[in-house]
Amino acid sequence: MFEDSLFYQQALQQLETVADRVGVNKGTIDRLKAPKRSIIVTVPVRMDNGDVKVFNGYRVQHSLTAGPGKGGLRYSPNVDLGEVAALAMFMSWKCGLVHLPFGGAKGGINCNPRELSAGEMERVTRRFTQEMLPFIGPNVDVMAPDMGTGEREMAWIYDTYSMHLGASCPQIVTGKSAALYGTLGRREATGRGVVYCIEEAARAIDLKLSKASAIVQGFGNVGSVAAVELAMRGVKIKGVADVSGCYIAEDGVDPMDLLTHMETHKTLEGYPAIAKISKEEFFAIDCDILVPAAMERQITAEMAPNLRCRIIAEGANGPTTNEADAWINENTDIFLIPDILCNAGGVIVSYFEWVQDMQMFFWSAQEVDSRLQQLIRRAFLACHHYARNENVSMREAALILGIGQVAQEKAARGLFP
Repeated sequence: MFEDSLFYQQALQQLETVADRVGVNKGTIDRLKAPKRSIIVTVPVRMDNGDVKVFNGYRVQHSLTAGPGKGGLRYSPNVDLGEVAALAMFMSWKCGLVHLPFGGAKGGINCNPRELSAGEMERVTRRFTQEMLPFIGPNVDVMAPDMGTGEREMAWIYDTYSMHLGASCPQIVTGKSAALYGTLGRREATGRGVVYCIEEAARAIDLKLSKASAIVQGFGNVGSVAAVELAMRGVKIKGVADVSGCYIAEDGVDPMDLLTHMETHKTLEGYPAIAKISKEEFFAIDCDILVPAAMERQITAEMAPNLRCRIIAEGANGPTTNEADAWINENTDIFLIPDILCNAGGVIVSYFEWVQDMQMFFWSAQEVDSRLQQLIRRAFLACHHYARNENVSMREAALILGIGQVAQEKAARGLFP
């Protein structure tokens, strides 16, 4: 099961590291160590060639104490129950840290979306939704896009659930297009939140962004938006990476031009102004800001001694292993912005979308962004203040505040029956 997953063990170790500081009894902590509900389903789909292929689907609801489960749905050939369980746990801490009325959840289907046609993707998504009907709802569990999914998949989930209900229910998912009552600013929210945190960290260490440089690992929704937003602030983008490999551009590269290239070529490969390098060389690039925005467990203990940055902004979930994290804390002055704070912009604006759909009253893009900035900057300052006053790392501060909020909610509600 999920207990054997290295990524789940990483999440569990983080919980155990700060358990004594959150101010609740052992019984409450023990309740947080395992998900409330783990669902495994088979997803049989008729492929375009007429064959039937069976995929594995997962949904883990870590906590439903504060409100409905909230978390993304990812399509990846590597997804498994352990990964999904760890991500659901991180989402619980994230919602607690930024004080959202959600519990942590996550889902995934073990498939490669690059190998599926649009029709096959639709059939996978609709069948998975059908299998999840007993476990989801606008007040039970609300899905959102993640790696390999986007507005299109959310529209299919919305439609499938609404057909089952017999009435339109846009609040069943977030991350929809504006045409389907999604919120303005949702697609950019996570990347923008990363940059708002970087701005606060730069102030803390007296770094002028207009003279800074950055490398961004992962050029999907989060990494590309973060790169564009950083470039708008004068930051030189010296390195980028995606599924095709890692690339360096010593003189800097225009991320908007990279996006134009990707519209035709799908990946960064073949762009003329960048040179391909190894992952080890990529993480050793001399820069001010490192944004790991790809997969989990990318910065390892072996790579940590070669880092040459001043800020690490974790756009991905769990990109730094616990061993690397400990080495960075003990041996460097790197300002690390932990994942549950740094990439919280996505769930914050998902919350805004859910609220708007529940009320059927919609906000302007400026209002969404203003509210995003208010919540994520407030959470950053709370973590930074706690870290300085209690002499702990930013990760420990974020975990203590996030886990503490969830634990207090559970302790206050008690144990039924």
